Amino acid sequence: MTEKYNVYLISDSTGETLDRIFLSLKSQFANFDYDKKEFVFVRTEQQIDKIISEGASIKNCIILYTIVETRLAKYISKKSEEKNIPCFGILGNLILTFSKLLNQKASHKPSAQHVLDEDYYKRIEAIQFTMSHDDGKKTEDIIKSDIILLGVSRTGKTPTSIYLANRGFKTMNIPLVEKQNIPENIKTKNFKSCVIGLYADPQRLSDIRRNRVNIMNETKIPTYTDLESIKKEVEESKKLFKKYSWPSIDVTRKSIEETAASIIKIYDISKGK
Repeated sequence: MTEKYNVYLISDSTGETLDRIFLSLKSQFANFDYDKKEFVFVRTEQQIDKIISEGASIKNCIILYTIVETRLAKYISKKSEEKNIPCFGILGNLILTFSKLLNQKASHKPSAQHVLDEDYYKRIEAIQFTMSHDDGKKTEDIIKSDIILLGVSRTGKTPTSIYLANRGFKTMNIPLVEKQNIPENIKTKNFKSCVIGLYADPQRLSDIRRNRVNIMNETKIPTYTDLESIKKEVEESKKLFKKYSWPSIDVTRKSIEETAASIIKIYDISKGK
């Protein structure tokens, strides 16, 4: 029987970076059974003492932390060692190495990545734009988009758009349905925004659509979940992408993050980056 671990994620900021790193780490181990507990905005020795005391009282505790203030990072390492708790600093060695490479001292300032700079406001603007232009809304603003996603229902257009917006891209998504007209200007060769098509395996789409209909207790037209109808939808969408030379992505086995990474790569190529 696999042992269960208690993983403590300790951060001096929001914990977002550490959570993503742990997500990548745990994905490498198929039989990693764990309970996770997060501690955010940890910036005092008293907070650390309380966490270490709790960790020492339970079985198989592991600590991962992102604390950039040097004194506090040393303190949590020392206290964990005293209690025989495995403890790993995620950013410490990397910051030190970069400091030597760049020949400059790091600020060691918590939440430095959340500074309200130009990039931050760019992301906020992108998120606001994307949310108000979801599902084919306000297509008259299409020239203001960085990226336009096209695809039949349930190809992940909305979540992918939101993810891209968080990366700073103004993203519009347009569903390929009978009554939805595609703006004519995106079909021209001199259109500046990056247009990308999304498609998926028809069987997978049928399963997703049926699941959504059941969960939401919706009443959809029969063809919405019909496999043969979906096959036609997908084929028509692929023909459309090919007709206008729009790059397309098969999202069947891709996560939102993987799809977004492919989109950003296409975008960069289109902009000559």
